Amino acid sequence: MSRIASERGQLDLFHALPGEFAVRDAQDLMSYPFFSLSKSHRTRPIEFAAGGVEIRVEAVADHGMATIWDADILIWAASQIVEARDAGLRTSRLMAATPYQILTFIGRGTSARDYHRLKAALDRLQSTTVCTSIRQPTEGRRHRFSWINEWQERTDASGRPDGIELIVPDWFYRAVLDDALILTIDRAYFALTGGLDRWLYRLVRKHGGRQRAGWRFEFRHLHVKSGSLSPFKRFAFELRDIIRRQPLPGYRLALEIEARGRRLLAFEPCGQAVDGLVLSGTPGIVPSGTGPSCYREPEPGPSFSKDGRIRGLNFESNKESNSCCAQLAGGKSAGARFQPLKTGPCEDVPELPLGVPRGAKT
Repeated sequence: MSRIASERGQLDLFHALPGEFAVRDAQDLMSYPFFSLSKSHRTRPIEFAAGGVEIRVEAVADHGMATIWDADILIWAASQIVEARDAGLRTSRLMAATPYQILTFIGRGTSARDYHRLKAALDRLQSTTVCTSIRQPTEGRRHRFSWINEWQERTDASGRPDGIELIVPDWFYRAVLDDALILTIDRAYFALTGGLDRWLYRLVRKHGGRQRAGWRFEFRHLHVKSGSLSPFKRFAFELRDIIRRQPLPGYRLALEIEARGRRLLAFEPCGQAVDGLVLSGTPGIVPSGTGPSCYREPEPGPSFSKDGRIRGLNFESNKESNSCCAQLAGGKSAGARFQPLKTGPCEDVPELPLGVPRGAKT
């Protein structure tokens, strides 16, 4: 007897709701590096530790790690559960749906190819394991789970395909039922094609919310927080290109450079629509498999901040820092200046601890 069959006696079967409704995401999944940001086959684990939070994500060679595109299925599941609960319906970790319901909700096609891709995504979600200290009541305690405990294809009485069943983990289900751990996201998120674009939108939505004063993160901290395998210089190049393109729905991004050389990504709500996404200044179609040299540095352009101010430190955050370098709480960074987006060789100013003058030996 399969686990799904055995859990039927303990869980009610929740059938997916029809129609469109608000898109919800779990804040824990938005804040931390749980998914691969590339569609390439990744087996190298993600390891993250900051502010008392520890995460290790592992993948198997057969399927690879679950990607941020695969996480759309979890967004669909969270949206279904919250919508049903708000409607007074009984929810469950055991869910039944047709591929058409899932694919249309997350903005995908509904061809046979899309259906096979959906099944591959379910396999990656089921085979990827997570070990984390998040929401554990005892220090040193860890919760280990897969994004999907198990899934299977359903058939009707005649043996014809009748959708799929899946069981989401208890760690995820509890987060979804806690209003404080769920946020509504823009449906335009599903149109973002870049893995870094998607990850950054979720992070910005989690931390920025509707705070008019904006928010900011140090580039190097973002690199660590993303779990990306890209070298820092490549990661910083892609961040600057995102600032140039402004693809995130509802937020305006800007580059801030402090006098000591630290680079920060600043953002604030703006109600901006999603623009068409293109490669970083590259005309036409880039052949598959070409190296990073086919991408050009963005053309010169202004910073997208409304004014020339440097935002103060972030006061409302989770326990982890927004910067790799410790700073004193309160006030603005001394000697900070605002600069437009630069072009030229992708060289980042070396970072120094606060209080060390440029050119001093360390």
